Amino acid sequence: MDASIVIISLPAIFRGIGLDPLAAGNIGYLLWMILGYLLVSAVLVVVLGRLGDMFGRVRIYNLGFLVFACASVALSLDPFRAGAGALWLILWRIVQAFGGSMLTANSAAILTDAFPARQRGMALGINQITALAGQFLGLLAGGLLAAVDWRAVFWVSVPVSVTGTVWSYLSLRETAAGGRGRIDWLGNFTFATGAGILLAGITYGIQPYGGHATGWTNPWVLAGLIGGVLLLLTFCVVETRVAEPMFRLSLFRVRAFAAGNVAALLTAIARGGLQFMLIIWLQGIWLPLHGYDFEDTPLWAGIFMLPLTLGFLIAGPVSGYLSDRFGARLFSTAGLIVVAGSFLGLLALPVNFAYGPFAALLFLNGFGQGMFSAPNTSSVMGSVPARYRGVASGMRSTFQNSGTALSIGVFFSLMVSGLASSLPSTLSSGLQAHGVPAGTAHEAASLPPVSTLFATFLGNNPIGHLLGSGDAPAHLTAAQRATLTGHTFFPQLVSGPFHHGLTVVFGVAAGMALVSALASALRGGHEPVGDDTPKGSYPAYARKG
Repeated sequence: MDASIVIISLPAIFRGIGLDPLAAGNIGYLLWMILGYLLVSAVLVVVLGRLGDMFGRVRIYNLGFLVFACASVALSLDPFRAGAGALWLILWRIVQAFGGSMLTANSAAILTDAFPARQRGMALGINQITALAGQFLGLLAGGLLAAVDWRAVFWVSVPVSVTGTVWSYLSLRETAAGGRGRIDWLGNFTFATGAGILLAGITYGIQPYGGHATGWTNPWVLAGLIGGVLLLLTFCVVETRVAEPMFRLSLFRVRAFAAGNVAALLTAIARGGLQFMLIIWLQGIWLPLHGYDFEDTPLWAGIFMLPLTLGFLIAGPVSGYLSDRFGARLFSTAGLIVVAGSFLGLLALPVNFAYGPFAALLFLNGFGQGMFSAPNTSSVMGSVPARYRGVASGMRSTFQNSGTALSIGVFFSLMVSGLASSLPSTLSSGLQAHGVPAGTAHEAASLPPVSTLFATFLGNNPIGHLLGSGDAPAHLTAAQRATLTGHTFFPQLVSGPFHHGLTVVFGVAAGMALVSALASALRGGHEPVGDDTPKGSYPAYARKG
């Protein structure tokens, strides 16, 4: 929940600390508030999974709960305002993500150790689906809590994390023997630095640069992308030459492990894109068109997205249980085909849709992802020997978290590019048709499309921001001002350009889901012969079917 609860609460948080996130220079605060948690989670889970293998998975897991609890308390006690207040929240979110990474890097390994193969799919299915469902429930919880007090968004984590800390220290015991070894310092450095620079470059690629709608031509962004890739290539070379690598590249020789992680990465990108596009679609267009105030749209967007979570919760445990009996390939592949079909269905809907078909498609998407996630996690974790489960869990989480972070760069860029081609002229002509002077209309229309996109993402009426710095209000009648800032003017104006961008986004997401389905189908039927393989030898695997 904490990975997503802040997303829906950003309007209340920024109002609470007295900072306009859409003012010049403040978009960076907004992006890092969203992405800081995801970037740290993507970078550190492999390292922390390896430390769990070495020093004990339960020990690292318990410490993660303690770090998470301390960060949750600090977040709720932000003493600053404006930029300093935003920096406090960003930095403590990074600390919170560090604790959260300790949990996610080792939880799947602990469960895999604790359950026999015949029950592993159900156990990992419940764990995985509650985690994924929590991402969407966080949107609803954020909307509800932000309506009470912006600090409540962080308060809610405090009793859970404190209780979890005490409970985990009292109840969890190591079920696998940790193996002391050397820390792969060079591998840790090249991976963390390379992944961090690469994902940060993608983050800044969303922001405008020069006369371009996005920043992909920015020399610093290009340097980050190229430098990050080079460091990750260096990391791969390093890992093949050290005695005790943090990232077991040899595990990718196992087809079930490799195919499962590729499918998880692409599915995470598509899922992240769906989440953000649905928020923009609902908050910026559909809900205002149906009479909801912009200030109330974050809460109602979370409520109207509940069918997605319901699909997760129904399909996850059931598919996990059935995959224990019939194998992972059938359920995970079929689930991804259902996901692709739901994306195509969303693509066919008009911008101002009827809620019934929309809810049905969301349910199908969640159901398909639930069918995929639990069996896929069981297949990936069951394909590796016991002593590598911590690092394997971290690698799996890295692919999943990296996919979520990448989805923001990929789909926001696609949407911004789609808006840039038609939004300026549409916005300028629409404003002039309602009495806004041509100069002010052109000035408003020349602002970066990403500002308009983030305004809708935050549940604000972008027209108020676009006209706030101009002289338009003095030339407008009361009726014209009411029309421009009302519920329907901006949604109707932007619906055409938005649908053009949405077509590209959901088309790409459907393609990713189909490629994921192909990767899942190619995983084969692998099952470890046993976990007592002599240390230092490569495990033998049997093939079935």
